This record gives sequence, C-alpha cells and structure tokens, in this order.
Amino acid sequence: MTRWTVLAAMFLLSACGKSKQPDDFAAMQARGRDVMGVDQDSSQHVFEDLPDGGRVILERPGASDSAAIATIRAHMRDIAAAFRAGDFAKPFQVHAQQVPGTAVMTQRRAAISYAVIDRPRGGEVRITTRDTAAATAVHEFLAFQRSAHHAAGHEHMTP
Repeated sequence: MTRWTVLAAMFLLSACGKSKQPDDFAAMQARGRDVMGVDQDSSQHVFEDLPDGGRVILERPGASDSAAIATIRAHMRDIAAAFRAGDFAKPFQVHAQQVPGTAVMTQRRAAISYAVIDRPRGGEVRITTRDTAAATAVHEFLAFQRSAHHAAGHEHMTP
C-alpha cells in the first residue's frame, strides 16, 4: 500500500465514524428512554461535580407534566438504591458500555452516600463521599455522563 492509499483509508474511516455519531446519540437516547421511562430529548440532565462528590439532576422543561415528573422521581430513587448497592447496570444499559468510574464506585460503595431530592420538575441524586479515590471516580462518572448526554455541568449552564 502506498502512503496515499493509507491516508485515504484513514480519512474514509474517520469520515464514517463521524457520520455515525448522531445515530449513536439517537440510539443512546432511545435506550435511555427505555431504561428511565422518560423522553430524553425533552428532558434536561445536569451532571455536576462537587468537591465531595456531585449530583445528577433530571427534569422536565415544565412542571405541568406530572406523570413524567413522577417517573423521573421514581427513577432517581431506583438508581440511588442500585448505586448504593454497587449496581451500575442501568448506566451500562443506557450507554451500551462500561461507564468510567463505576468500578471504583462499586468497590468503594461503603464510602459513598446517595440522597434523593425531589425537585419541582423532576429529581436529583446527590452523591457524597469523603474518600478521595471515590470522589475521583464520581467525577469520572459524571464527566462521562455530561459528554455522552451533551448535558450541562451546572444547572444554570446550557450544554
């Protein structure tokens, strides 16, 4: 193979990978809808790092969709209980891959607490730890989620 053939092949592979990204995002959003029970495109995620852990917020744009808000709150309770037990199957199902940070979060689950907070338009899971390695893992988990969901890192930011 000539140098130009290799470069052309690399360009084509790169272009093919870029064209798949919207399809990959749409597939992840569909899996998220199935796992979480709410439309991902009309909901807002926030994955915020905090010095002692972080928080995951999921909300609807308005307070009038009471059924979706109830579903979000139930989902937040479910994931808090699962994460507390070291079970990260739902993020794996949504992303179709191992999610960064979850192995350490599982190993150090006794050092991490998960509190569910109902919000007017949805819910929040506040993740807290004093363990440095666990906090780093939580931040890895949240950074991956922010990127994958094209989400904000603070609730007053736009993604």
